Amino acid sequence: MEQKIAILGTGANGSCAAADLTKAGYNVHLIDQWPEHVEVMRRDGVKISMPNEELCVPVEAYHLCELASMTCKYDVVFLFTKSYDTRWACELIKPYLHREGLLVGVQNAMTVDDIVEIVGEERTLGCVIELSSEIFTPGLVKRNTPHSKTWFGVGNINPKTLGREKEITELLSHVGKVSISEDIMSAKWMKLIINTMCLAPIALTGLSAAEGPKLPGMREMIFKIGTEALNVGQALGYRIQPIFGLTQDEVKDTNRLLETLFEKLLADIGPAARDCTLQDHLKGRKSEVEDINGLIVNKGKEVGVVTRCNSVIVEVTRRIQLGELSPSPSTFEIAKSMINNLDKSTN
Repeated sequence: MEQKIAILGTGANGSCAAADLTKAGYNVHLIDQWPEHVEVMRRDGVKISMPNEELCVPVEAYHLCELASMTCKYDVVFLFTKSYDTRWACELIKPYLHREGLLVGVQNAMTVDDIVEIVGEERTLGCVIELSSEIFTPGLVKRNTPHSKTWFGVGNINPKTLGREKEITELLSHVGKVSISEDIMSAKWMKLIINTMCLAPIALTGLSAAEGPKLPGMREMIFKIGTEALNVGQALGYRIQPIFGLTQDEVKDTNRLLETLFEKLLADIGPAARDCTLQDHLKGRKSEVEDINGLIVNKGKEVGVVTRCNSVIVEVTRRIQLGELSPSPSTFEIAKSMINNLDKSTN
């Protein structure tokens, strides 16, 4: 296995992938901006706690600043940073990406265009991920989604990379199940839809992905949000695509598309999972809501689709980040009331 692989951004999901690829015998460099995390991984390896398994994998970890003294060229870079860190991360790694290498953004939101602009279409593959994990302690990851329920979709966006999806499929098969998508951009929009429904809205409650939807009115809100995202995507020309390992028959010609996606996700990630947006709130850090629900709002304005529910989610999340509100059922009630008032004003 001569390929040289970089995992840029070894938070929860990045650490899971890095551990699995390293364990499989690949030459993997873990590059991260959290100094304590890097030092613990160097000393003790990365520890992955799963529902039915515990892993401790020695890894080769590097601080972000150490790239400046490295001369290697990576054949594959998996980008696991937050979506809002995409552009600077791509600029940082570009000099270290082999001229025939591939950069794969294993991220939420629609980051492919940013990656293409920086490293070029011929070195970019699109990717969709279904993997729930958490990290609060350096070197220690709680992986909620076991290998059997972890899923990736990969696809090319340029004829020059046609067939190279198989290279990435082989690598990611050590982390979870992998499908090759014929329309990866539409598949990414499908994942964006489910993210609009399940990340920020449930994070408002401060509860897990299993408990949050049980609050009165939450499921109704979730499906209103998803419907707006679906309508915006269709206005932009994206097609309905199967994700999460579902089949085409399971997602086409159904009036339960959003329910199918939502129920599949909750079944796969398990009852204890806390989504990445809630983790961001608990850590007091910036979330990706502006790149997810905010993107729906901005694109909705471009195509003339009303997105009042997503607008409310963005606003209430902004108030959490400013410290005016805290994730709790009462904060969810505020969002629900705002949406109900908007609905009444338009009827």
